[in-house]
Amino acid sequence: MKKAKRFFQYDNIGYLFVLPAFLYMLIFVGYPIVDNIILSFQDVNMKTLTAAHKPFAGLANYIEIFQDPVFIKSLSNTLLFTVCCLLFQFLIGFALAIFFNQNFKISKPVRGLLMMPWMIPITVTALIFKFIFGTDVGILNNILQGLGIIKENIDWLTSTNTAMFAIVCANVWIGIPFNMILISTGLTTIPQELYESASIDGAGKIQSFFKITLPLLKPTIESVLILGFIYTFKVFDLVYVMTGGGPVNSTHMLSTYSYKLSFEMFKYSKGSAVANVLFVILLIISMFYLRMTTKGEEE
Repeated sequence: MKKAKRFFQYDNIGYLFVLPAFLYMLIFVGYPIVDNIILSFQDVNMKTLTAAHKPFAGLANYIEIFQDPVFIKSLSNTLLFTVCCLLFQFLIGFALAIFFNQNFKISKPVRGLLMMPWMIPITVTALIFKFIFGTDVGILNNILQGLGIIKENIDWLTSTNTAMFAIVCANVWIGIPFNMILISTGLTTIPQELYESASIDGAGKIQSFFKITLPLLKPTIESVLILGFIYTFKVFDLVYVMTGGGPVNSTHMLSTYSYKLSFEMFKYSKGSAVANVLFVILLIISMFYLRMTTKGEEE
């Protein structure tokens, strides 16, 4: 007891403040991850779910999912979805951040209103876009027909050619404010004196943008892209509500396919194996992000 009391004196008192958060993460994050990893090496289904000793399957589940065409489709869909969303939401968010960084009268109120898509629950956003892209009563079809662009309704969410486009649009709408606010914060850290000096030296706005703004925003841009990748790659609720992975598996992501295997097909071990593939990819990206930020702080 005396040793413990002596340990928590002075600088070591910080461990007491960290302990509750550490225990929370250990119980509610660490244990499920470890349990899911163990589950992926077993053969657990409806028959063996309650068995005292679960059959050991080794790497069989991982071999089977990598031979599963739906898993390969889900993996490629996840990568395609992530890249498309990152590209458009970053470009639009960057443009809006530059625009609202100008000191005009209503810039701050309008920028605050543009944060609404980020604050609305994703399930609500998914339902809104499901209504927008609906076939018979969809707002988009009605607008396009009113303008004379189309004559017949387009099956946005039930066609393999357009379903991915619809969920990308929904996710881009959610991600634009996130990109805009982080880039806007980065812009505020750039000293205005640099632009004034460049103007005196005869540099135009385009030259100042490429020689001052972009180089100084590099750490912010890297953080925005990596965090955006992590948030987008693990998408579940948006896709599940809008399309459920359909039609014909055309919008299945790793997360939705893992859910389908586990809770619709009751192949718990295979579902956990898919979830672990998603976990490993995000872990690698997260480690890269931490290494990048640590390196930036040291410099």
